[in-house]
Amino acid sequence: MSFQIALGQVALTLLYIMPGYLLSKGKKTSAQHLPTLSAVLIYVCGPCLHISAFISIDFSWETLRGMALFFVVTLVLQSAFMALLYFLFRSKQEDARFRILNIGSTLGNVGFFGLPVIRALLPAHPEAACYSAIYCVTMNILVFTMGVFCLTKEKKYMSVRSALVNPTMIGFYIAMPLFMLSARRALPDMLLNSLQLLGNMSTPFCMIILGIRLAQTPVKKLFSQPFVYAISLAKLVAFPLFCFAAVCFLPLPMAFKASVVVLSATPCASIILNLAEMHHSEMDLSANCVLVSTLLCFLTIPVMTLLV
Repeated sequence: MSFQIALGQVALTLLYIMPGYLLSKGKKTSAQHLPTLSAVLIYVCGPCLHISAFISIDFSWETLRGMALFFVVTLVLQSAFMALLYFLFRSKQEDARFRILNIGSTLGNVGFFGLPVIRALLPAHPEAACYSAIYCVTMNILVFTMGVFCLTKEKKYMSVRSALVNPTMIGFYIAMPLFMLSARRALPDMLLNSLQLLGNMSTPFCMIILGIRLAQTPVKKLFSQPFVYAISLAKLVAFPLFCFAAVCFLPLPMAFKASVVVLSATPCASIILNLAEMHHSEMDLSANCVLVSTLLCFLTIPVMTLLV
């Protein structure tokens, strides 16, 4: 059953790519619009997605402890896998493709893509949506610290401030007090519905942007780079198997383990393209990894659900 649910949810999510793709091919939008659309997604929809996830459940100390443990587990697993790849290929770090491998195989689209999948798989466990938000937080911490170092090999680009002050973290800082105060009981329904609506826009909006990006990329160029497949398979298969091996024997709830594995199996996060653009390193490779891994996850995510 989990295979069928995951397959249907991933297929639905991927269908959201089509409006952006068709609009771009029909010359109704272009790559020049992407920065504006991305800004709306990152600064408005993303934070609302996380806030609505936290205020959708009632506070309990048990749930809070579960979130804290999820924070630690996901931070350790991502750090360990990134470090493992860095040391395995340390002799090849002069090649920028291997530096993209370090981050692309670990950083995933756990929010915009992962959250609706995990909600569909675990409808009886609303805390799983919060796990997705927690995963976004740990990933963002790594992006601006260990991730930037792996990409540039320069400590000067690591920024604790950027890791702690960004749209994802700001959404988290707002969401946590609201969750701990059980604020949903006091907030007006109109505001709660508005937050939920903006949050629910995140996944379709993200995929529409991806569709526009896909339309700008020649098919031959997209699928003719062997290294793209190496990074995509590392992200979609090797990393979730690594996470599964790490948590499968631990005395943790099923929803916790399932959230770790499924969220780790999400496609490459667009943040790797942002980092590549910021540091002028393999921008085409990064963009193609995001696109190809997103298309391939239609096959891999449902299979990974069979593990849990």
